[in-house]
Amino acid sequence: MEFVALRDIVVLFGLALLTVVLLRRFKLPSIIGFLVTGVLAGPHALGFIKNAHQVEQMAEIGVVLLLFTIGIEFSLKELMRIRHLVLLGGGLQLFLTIAVVAGISNLDGFPAPQGIFFGFLVALSSTAILMKLLMDAGETDTPQGKTAFGILIFQDLCIVPLMLFTPFLAGGGSGLLDVVIVTLKAVAVVVGAHFGARFVIPWIFEQVVKTRSRELFVLSIIFIGMGTAWLTSQAGLSLALGAFIAGLAISESEYSHQALSDIMPFREAFMSLFFISVGMLLKPAILLKFPFLIIGIVIFIILIKAVLTSAVVFALGLPMRIAILAALSLAQIGEFSFVLSRSGLSQGLLTPETYQLFLAASIATMALTPLCMKVAGPVADYLTGLLPHEWTRGRSALAQNGAKVTMSDHVIIVGFGVNGRNLARVLKNLEIPHLAIDTNPYTVRNQSRMGEQILFGDASKPEILTHAGIEQARIVVVAISDAAASRRLVSLARKMNPSIHVIVRTRYLLEMEPLFMLGANEVIPEEFETSVEILSRVLKRFLIPQDVVEECVADVRKGGYEMLRTASKRHSHAVGITGFLSGAEVGSFRVQKGSPVEGGALREGLLRTRSGATLVAVKRGAEITPNPDPVWEFHENDIALVLGTPEQMRAAARLFEPARGTTGES
Repeated sequence: MEFVALRDIVVLFGLALLTVVLLRRFKLPSIIGFLVTGVLAGPHALGFIKNAHQVEQMAEIGVVLLLFTIGIEFSLKELMRIRHLVLLGGGLQLFLTIAVVAGISNLDGFPAPQGIFFGFLVALSSTAILMKLLMDAGETDTPQGKTAFGILIFQDLCIVPLMLFTPFLAGGGSGLLDVVIVTLKAVAVVVGAHFGARFVIPWIFEQVVKTRSRELFVLSIIFIGMGTAWLTSQAGLSLALGAFIAGLAISESEYSHQALSDIMPFREAFMSLFFISVGMLLKPAILLKFPFLIIGIVIFIILIKAVLTSAVVFALGLPMRIAILAALSLAQIGEFSFVLSRSGLSQGLLTPETYQLFLAASIATMALTPLCMKVAGPVADYLTGLLPHEWTRGRSALAQNGAKVTMSDHVIIVGFGVNGRNLARVLKNLEIPHLAIDTNPYTVRNQSRMGEQILFGDASKPEILTHAGIEQARIVVVAISDAAASRRLVSLARKMNPSIHVIVRTRYLLEMEPLFMLGANEVIPEEFETSVEILSRVLKRFLIPQDVVEECVADVRKGGYEMLRTASKRHSHAVGITGFLSGAEVGSFRVQKGSPVEGGALREGLLRTRSGATLVAVKRGAEITPNPDPVWEFHENDIALVLGTPEQMRAAARLFEPARGTTGES
């Protein structure tokens, strides 16, 4: 018995291994390697695979799993929060692209129905490619990442209506009636998913988890994802849309993270088959027959999508730089366009030769997506630099009128995500002056209504920082997910205010060195801090005393950050006393009731003899006393500024805490 399907899989994966490893040496992404593998192995080149239909079916599973995992990582609440991007951004991008492409095609001599169908094909972008590249780059949470994702969601929602319009354009089918019926079905499916997420999914997982069987848990995930996809396909919707809805339902449960980790290996394997199957459709001979025509089509697709999408995103109120970054990431042809093109071929809207030209140009745009995303930053910076800031800053109703804020000695928070909001809430409770800057106009509007001091704009622009009072600020905290924007912002902040303290949140350790070289005082890598938090929690579970836990964490932080910053010390632009206190720390402690230092005078030497730390200043109420006299006595609620090594600071901290046996006294 010959297992043809198994043989094909072995051949494809083996060839993919060789191709991807070879191309990775030239720093090309894996996606290009999979596309090249498909072209080589397909029936139109080396002919290793004679029947591509089975591979295409498995590739469809890859698309389903991709949308399923995207749904798990997302949430219904997040979807509602960016609904303006989905409906307005996605709707304008789709319909505007279709209209412009149809108009140009009509001028080129194509009939109106065929031109509209060309618009269908060009308007869609690749969720599979873009989401993978964004996740690999850690940019899914950036403004341009969220904007692109919102537009992609709308495109995916429109796949079925576009499929139903295709026969109508070809002169058959009931077109509009079918679209209305499917729209009603889609609404019913979404409503069903909402109630399923609240009641059915949690009950299923609760029963499965009780069995304590990992195999059963994985099986239940596949059943829910594939089952929902199949049910939606039976209702006339796409498999991928059903999978996305199932993922959204699971995302609302407490088991979403485990479900995502279990399904991820399956997704990666089947997604590689999807890209390989796309490459198998192409006849390489078409590249030799029409090379310049294909290049022209590729340039036309990228330019028309980049220009129109930039205009749409900018019209939504986002800064021009964000609009350009999002647009260039969406400048490729989508995987669902291939499904649509086959329907157009069968309906007579595409000739076999036009179909092959479309495939060649589409695969080229997919392969060029990593390059487009790489050059997007420099292109955006160049274009925005040519125009006045008033033209590029975003929606005028939210952009500032140029007047500076009246704050001084305040904190500037760049990025109002989870980290920014938590910091702002604590600063507000402590009555520390602060303001935030964010590029999302809807976030700015909502937070402004809630009384938050927040500005709209791109903080990497000097005009925005000037308006935020960068020259008078004490600290700027960069809490955004865009690594390139963070680097520009740090450099700009350091130039505009050489004495400001710059704190940057970043994702990975590799991003620390460039930030220190540009002038950051402190860089907090999530990757490193997560390991520290894990260490702390593990030790606490073993009932290790709190002071020992704090000592271990301090040692790890000291060793880790010293190692990470060693190469950057000569580049540091840090100014002030901390530049002269290598190995020392400055901290503040509140004198608590019943603590050893309460009521004691400095001349008694308790702080110095028992900890080795030095008292720098004391704040009592609104009065600050630097270098207090030896007769000074500590009172309850005094705040002491202390200087010492990490070990001395830990010892000093215990002197300001209530002595054992006094915590329960009144």
